[in-house]
Parts: sequence; structure tokens; C-alpha cells
Amino acid sequence: MVDFDEYIRQSEPQKREKGYAWQTAIGLQAVDGLKPSDYLIETARKDIEGEISIDEAEQLIKSYYQSKEARTPIDAEMYEADTASTNIRRLLTEKSFAFTFVGLTSIHRRIFDGVFKFAGQIRDYNITKKEWVLRGDTVLYVSAPDIRKAVEYDLEQERLFDYSKVDRHGLVKHFALFVSGLWQIHPFGEGNTRTTAVFTILYLRSIGFDVTNDLFANHSWYFRNALVRANYQNVQKGIMRNSEYLERFFRNLLLGETNELRNRYMLVGTPEETAAEPVQHANRTSTEQPTEQVTEQVCALLSAISNEQLSLKELMGRVGLKHRPTFLENYITPAFKAGILKVLYPDKPNHPRQKYLLTAKGLALYNELFNKQ
Repeated sequence: MVDFDEYIRQSEPQKREKGYAWQTAIGLQAVDGLKPSDYLIETARKDIEGEISIDEAEQLIKSYYQSKEARTPIDAEMYEADTASTNIRRLLTEKSFAFTFVGLTSIHRRIFDGVFKFAGQIRDYNITKKEWVLRGDTVLYVSAPDIRKAVEYDLEQERLFDYSKVDRHGLVKHFALFVSGLWQIHPFGEGNTRTTAVFTILYLRSIGFDVTNDLFANHSWYFRNALVRANYQNVQKGIMRNSEYLERFFRNLLLGETNELRNRYMLVGTPEETAAEPVQHANRTSTEQPTEQVTEQVCALLSAISNEQLSLKELMGRVGLKHRPTFLENYITPAFKAGILKVLYPDKPNHPRQKYLLTAKGLALYNELFNKQ
């Protein structure tokens, strides 16, 4: 996570505002496993310091990528992260907001201008998305022909809601319900979570909330998974829609609470006490070792692969990522270094039928994290 706290905590308002905007904009890219370039970080600091304007920062980013003779897949990912971050930074420091269908589509267009050809356009096809937190299942999104009516209905219901008739806890419950419902519509082909997050921040500000903290910056992946769990139901498997995780996020954001926000808590079919961050048990003997600490990404990989043999493409699909270089860097490489992942053909890394599977250590860790009775 890029740290601009040095600017956010100081008293100079302009630097604080821009530092927050950049930190949030960059942090939101994590929902799609994207990382900004070092050049963007350098450019952002110049903007915060007042050495350049946001217009100049935008032009520098464009020129940086135009100067590259050939773009690698990693360059393409960083271009999306850098461009979207710059656009979000601009949006978060503007003093205007439209709580309308057009306002929502405008946010998507402005975030992804220069990134997606369909920026600002409502999808005209139905979608499904495999979710790690659902073990590969998908949320049911609104059908394409119904998108506009669904968005307008949700916005109108929110306009009619009287916040003066609920206490602070009722406020959080209602707001979590509104945001999760808006996200479930998924109006766009890509970029829905980032658009929903920016729309949410701007709306909260418009009704008097000061949300200039690091929740969206540091917990964007949690925010997305919480939205997924709030909208997923499988009665046959005994899984009901659960907005508790999203409410934890908003209780921290709006009420200043410090609820723990862990993605593994939300994995379906896993009791919260066994999915929690591993700790040393009180009844361990002195010769036993505490559960190995793993990152959220490696935890996701463990859950996705389980006791199967999967190709790289299959693994990426289960985790819910499409960016191969980022997946290799943040998931595969750390798992290999930790000794919990191996390949079927170690002497032939480019084998056309290459499969990934857990080592004995990986299986033991998987069983400890996810299969406790």
C-alpha cells in the first residue's frame, strides 16, 4: 500500500486533501489486483507538494506511456492503474456531485476514460463473475435490459429515506443495504466496484460525512468481497445474504469503530473462527509451531486449489483475477517461496499441460485454515 500519511496527517488542508485522494485512488486499484507504477507515485507526490497541477500530472502519465515503444502485459496493467488513479484523484477533489443515473455513469466514464472503450456505457449483455470468496460461484447481477430502471429505482428510494428516524446503528444498516444493492446492479462491463466506491464517497460527503480516512485505500478488496457476500444466496447450501461484513466496514468508516476487516472471514462454507487470522493455540506443546502466517492472496490461492491440480488459467478464474503478471507476482511466487505450492512438471515449466498443486506443507496449512471441525 502506498503511504501518503505524511500528507494526510499534517495541517495544511490542500496537501491533506490531495494526499487522501491519491491514497484512496491508488488503493482502489487493488480490487482488480492492479499496482501503480513508480512513476505515478513520483508524479503524485509532485502534485501533492504543489509542484505540478492535476492537469500536468495527467499529461505526464500520458506522455510516459506514449514514449514506450512497446507495451508489455505489465505495462498495460500499470497503465490502467495509473490512468484510473489519476482520474479518481481528480474526482475526489472536486466539489460537485450528481446523485442521478447520469451522475453514476459519468463517474465511470471519467474514471476509465482512456482505459476502456466502453467507459460510461451501460452494458448490453448479461454477466457472471467467479468469486474467490464464493469458492468460484457468482453473484446474480441485474439483467442488461433492466439496468437503468434498477439504478433509478434504488436512487429514488434512497432520496426518500429519512435518516432522522434512525439511530447511528440503523444508519449504518441502511447505508450498507443501499450501497450493496446499487453494486449488485453492476451496470458496467468492468470497473463497477471502483465506480461504486467513488460514488459512495462523493455521496457521503454530499450529505455531510467526512470520510477522508484510509478505509477505502487499505481495505478495497475487503469492500468488494463484503459486497459479494451481501448479495449472494444459495439456500440449498444453507448460505444466506449476509450484510454483516459490509456493515463492519461502514461502522469503521462512519462511526469510527475499529472492527477487524479480514477477507478470509467471508469465505463461504468456513466458520469464522476457523477462517480467522491464525494464532497460536493455548494448548500447544512447546515443540509445536504456531500456524504459519500467510497473506490474504496466498490464503485465497490455498482455498482455490484445495486438493486439486489446476492450470494457471483455472487458478486465476477461481481467485477472480484476469491479470496474469500480477497474479504470478502476488499469488504464485509467494506460495512457491513459502514452500506450499509446486508444479506437476518441475523440469518443464512451459509444459502445455502444466498443473499447479499444493505440497504436503500446503495441504497441511489448507486443512488447518479451512477444514477444522
